[in-house]
Amino acid sequence: MPVIRISIIIASVGVVIIALIYILQPHYVYYPERNLTADPGRLGLRFDSIYFETADGLTLSAWFIPGDNARGVILFCHGNAGNISHRLESIQIFHRLGLDVFIFDYRGYGQSEGKPNEPGTYQDAEAAWRYLIEERQLAPADIIVFGRSLGGAVASWLTRSHTPRALILESTFTSLREIAGTLYPYLPVKLLLRFQYNTAAYLRGVNCPVLIVHSRDDEIMPFSQGRHLFDIAKEPKHFLEITGTHNEGFIASGKHYEAGLNGFISKYAEPERSAPL
Repeated sequence: MPVIRISIIIASVGVVIIALIYILQPHYVYYPERNLTADPGRLGLRFDSIYFETADGLTLSAWFIPGDNARGVILFCHGNAGNISHRLESIQIFHRLGLDVFIFDYRGYGQSEGKPNEPGTYQDAEAAWRYLIEERQLAPADIIVFGRSLGGAVASWLTRSHTPRALILESTFTSLREIAGTLYPYLPVKLLLRFQYNTAAYLRGVNCPVLIVHSRDDEIMPFSQGRHLFDIAKEPKHFLEITGTHNEGFIASGKHYEAGLNGFISKYAEPERSAPL
């Protein structure tokens, strides 16, 4: 009897743990912060605070940072933690590269309304695209979609439905199911996962130049994930290998990272110009 009782207790605890994993998944996927800690003005950059609506009626917050004689616009889909105020280093890099930057917060992040969920983040990216096309009167060929980490899945989903000038994916996974299985091999996460974020599937439908950026030192997203995405992407495509950790690679790689972005943009993502008469 004691053995049976212990077995029942162990089984019950296992069921509770599995139930908690299933119910609390959003807390392991999204790490939003509401407080904006800084803005581009800290870098001496002009910017507009933007508010726009999603198809399901939520108001999202964003910044538009104009470049000097901009050669395109970066539509920035950030990762799963923090908010737009934690991306100032990237904003500065893109500004130095001569690009306008439009960076928005998903629902539930920063000053954006709502709570994050997978379909919602896709709607948020769609609304950001629509804002650039309809309110800023930009052509798709003016826009470079950029996604980092979780934002890479969102950016790929968006670019499958539209055709921007180019797509840049940095430190991104093939699918949340695959990366969850890698990070938690001792749990049946592939069976329990309610989220997809299937970057690989979306990328197969992308029809514009693609740059994949990844570091061998990435401790969260294995380098093999970036290489697999590169293999999936259609030509023209380019792979930029950087160094450094998941969150610091683009900073640690310094001039190499910046030169790689600039080379790709110059080759594939420069706006088309009419020949002089």
